[in-house]
Amino acid sequence: FHRLKDTEKKRREVAATMSTRDQPKSEVSAVTNIRKGLKSGDVNREKTCPLLLRVFPRNGGHNRPEDFHRLKDTKLDEVQIYTWKDATLRELTELIKDVQDSAKRSNARIDFAFVYPDLGGRFVSRRVGSCWSTVRKGDRRDTSDDAKTLDELRFQIGDYLDVAIYQNSHN
Repeated sequence: FHRLKDTEKKRREVAATMSTRDQPKSEVSAVTNIRKGLKSGDVNREKTCPLLLRVFPRNGGHNRPEDFHRLKDTKLDEVQIYTWKDATLRELTELIKDVQDSAKRSNARIDFAFVYPDLGGRFVSRRVGSCWSTVRKGDRRDTSDDAKTLDELRFQIGDYLDVAIYQNSHN
């Protein structure tokens, strides 16, 4: 009984320090997160199964949304990444750089868009952010998009990630 009382007291202390955005959806998740040291919204990557993210990189611009309707017939480059919904655009940029030589250049800007079918079955594209290939602290090219997560950007399992890789001639 005393242990339960202590847990309830600890839960209330943590809940009082969290903003309403960080409030857990249930008391059980709050207690679980306290024990694991996780904030609400964080994913325990050791216990949570990753999702398959289908990534379609292209140099010079985004793929056309209608090309996703006929994926089997088109020759779009595809990279498959297993990741979690708390993955940031910076993390995805680093993974893309591992497989796309053009993304490794210091003047490369990587632009992200989600592609998904609308209610009519047509594929639509929604731009969600961009990152520079290399960013040094205090760099004028630093973007606030680096820390955005798939979950914050309202990624839904099954969405495609369309990636445009641009080469800027003036750094």
